[in-house]
Amino acid sequence: MKIQRWVRFQHMDAVCFGTLEGDKIRVYQGDMFDAPEPTGTSMQLADVKLLAPLVPGKMLAMWNNFHALGKKLGLAPPAEPLYLVKTPNTLLAPGGTIRQPLCEGKVVFEGELAIVIGRRCFNVSEEAASDYVFGLTCANDVTVADIIARDPTFAQWCRAKGFDTFCPLGPVIAQGLDPAMLVVRTTLNGEVRQDYPVNDMVFSVAQLVSKISKDMTLNPGDVLLCGTSVGVGSMRPGSTIEIEIDGIGKLKNRFE
Repeated sequence: MKIQRWVRFQHMDAVCFGTLEGDKIRVYQGDMFDAPEPTGTSMQLADVKLLAPLVPGKMLAMWNNFHALGKKLGLAPPAEPLYLVKTPNTLLAPGGTIRQPLCEGKVVFEGELAIVIGRRCFNVSEEAASDYVFGLTCANDVTVADIIARDPTFAQWCRAKGFDTFCPLGPVIAQGLDPAMLVVRTTLNGEVRQDYPVNDMVFSVAQLVSKISKDMTLNPGDVLLCGTSVGVGSMRPGSTIEIEIDGIGKLKNRFE
């Protein structure tokens, strides 16, 4: 399958979408997830502002989905996907600034592969799951790690991961990639901090889509963050964080 890369962008006052072909964007119209049609026009990438490649309805973030990190933390592989809700206010475009929240605590980066759902999906089999995946993108599941266990009576996962700007996505949604062949690389201020293979996941892309679809309906534009592996670390204000996956590109953001 030919690799196709979808982008969403702003040109003057208009928000548009299309496919990225080199330095040129072929503009489409309609619904990205439902038979979009080319307009016959194109634009130079340099002439537009890239936005997050979609506006998700819901984002679900996996916990303990990589064998290497689970082993490091002394955790057994889970029997089923463990996940939390990442709220839509966290969405951030490539090049956007991750803002330090007003609360105190260590802010952590987590470079991840993210799955974008393309069709309404409920109770699908693992064998059919790929038919419901629109494509793949890069994600940074930013977290205030200190908050999670701050109250001994209640683990605050959603709050820790739910601050504004805490989920950069992009720069594209890529179609035609084999997830098992991908590697996630995270650099902080130019220094490689994460470099791990996606095929180390406890639950594969197809398994995640199938198993979660048995819990809830997944709709076009919903996003599943696949979880992260070893190398997660904290960021200081003034840092530049980059998540890179071959075939998808580089998601670059500042933390201030």
